[in-house]
Amino acid sequence: MSDDPRQSLGALGERVAARWYAANGYAVLARRFRSGHRDLDLVVARDGVVAFVEVKARRGGAYGGPIEAVHWRKRRELVRSAQVWIARYGRAGSAYRFDVFGVLVESAERGAPRVRVLHLPDAFQVPAGA
Repeated sequence: MSDDPRQSLGALGERVAARWYAANGYAVLARRFRSGHRDLDLVVARDGVVAFVEVKARRGGAYGGPIEAVHWRKRRELVRSAQVWIARYGRAGSAYRFDVFGVLVESAERGAPRVRVLHLPDAFQVPAGA
């Protein structure tokens, strides 16, 4: 595990998301799929739908919610990485979508911190010709 608190928080968020998807009947096809300097946090599938998942973890809401952090530039990178994944591993007949999975870690008075999740399936659409 990294000494960088942001990387540790991100890794925690990805573990929470992977467990959530698995518990909800999804197969985790890839974790941290790399495409050049870009990556997809998770690639999951269920019922003929493959979802490319961007996981955003936050401690508190000082810098906005995790969902708001997926701006147009990040979406463009996700689309490009997804295109590479589809070219390599695409599944005939599958539908594809982009999910955003937010993990909010809140401090606890005693014991382990409280973790809240927000799953936003089909979070954004890919413009035609993208």
